[in-house]
Amino acid sequence: MKKILLASAILFSAAAFAQVGTAVKETGKATVETTKQAKENVEAAVTKEPKKTVHKVKAKAHKTSAKAHRAAAKDAAKNIGK
Repeated sequence: MKKILLASAILFSAAAFAQVGTAVKETGKATVETTKQAKENVEAAVTKEPKKTVHKVKAKAHKTSAKAHRAAAKDAAKNIGK
């Protein structure tokens, strides 16, 4: 009986750690994308056309990617302990 309880406790803790790991990883990716977005915005501010438009498009792509990573992190955080 004790072995079964121990095995189930290990199984549940491993699942929780996996979800925490996913949440942390996705949060890190969102932070990286947000930083890249800020970099592109700064480059757009100091350059002239036509490169300014390119930097703005890249910044928008990073923003979209960061939003997706934040959503994935939020979903992973909701599943912790389930």
